[in-house]
Amino acid sequence: MHSLLSAFALVLVLEGIMPFLAPGRWRETVQRICLFNNGQIRFMGLGAILAGVILIQVLG
Repeated sequence: MHSLLSAFALVLVLEGIMPFLAPGRWRETVQRICLFNNGQIRFMGLGAILAGVILIQVLG
């Protein structure tokens, strides 16, 4: 459970870097993503999931 919470905390830190360092650029990126259709967003999510699973397998 501790490892899972640590991983979640790391995700929060990484997710917060861009809005903190470049809020305008981050806002533009989010606005562009909002224009994507659901299929494109799902594909990006699937890609992120697969990349995460592969990294876990390689590093673990």
